[in-house]
Amino acid sequence: MGRGRIEIKKIENVSSRQVTFSKRRAGLMKKAKELAILCDAEVGVIIFSSTGKLYEFASSRLQNIISRYERNSNCWNGPISGTQHEVSSEIEALKAEVVKLRKGHRLMMGKELEGLNYKELENLERQLHDGMLAVKNRKDMAMLEEIEQIKLREQKTMKENEALKKEVTFRCVYSCITKHLLKSTSSHEVCLAGRKNPFIKPSTLTYLTPDNGDVGISLHLGLSQRDDHQKRKVPKLEYHS
Repeated sequence: MGRGRIEIKKIENVSSRQVTFSKRRAGLMKKAKELAILCDAEVGVIIFSSTGKLYEFASSRLQNIISRYERNSNCWNGPISGTQHEVSSEIEALKAEVVKLRKGHRLMMGKELEGLNYKELENLERQLHDGMLAVKNRKDMAMLEEIEQIKLREQKTMKENEALKKEVTFRCVYSCITKHLLKSTSSHEVCLAGRKNPFIKPSTLTYLTPDNGDVGISLHLGLSQRDDHQKRKVPKLEYHS
């Protein structure tokens, strides 16, 4: 049957603790010596008992082992320890800065003023006044910049309106000219038809020109002058007795 698992904890009985220490110390020294011989390793063991007594083992001179350990410890752990120390210091400084800023923010908000004396309150009031002046100046500058932007947009809109007005005027003039040309062509065709049709008197074609420039035509239908003259001209009959 195997041995049970031994719980590792401090031995309260002083005599038992001393016996266990002696046995385990001897076993550790034996293992260290075997390791140095079998593996050609440089081994050093330092033990202090609870009473302060020193026990040591070294495969070579113990001082040489300690010096070698210190050189390697500075080479590998020194920079890391230094970096960790710097990082820790920086973290602490940042934490202190955060606490200071939070306190200043609360003071600016008018909170936690009970612990301030007259001089500190006066300094806080001056800081708030300077801050208000800076905010007001920046607000005025922002307002002037906004007004300038509005003026620029207004000028741009006026230019666009002027260009649009010119375009509308041009289109109106072009439309009037086109209508005038079309009506002039129609009037010419009506005149030609009147010359061919004996029932249309060319003299009865009247061109009406209103004030707005549009051309109108008034047409009167009736007999031609030749037919009218023949109708009015009745031959006289003379009788001779």
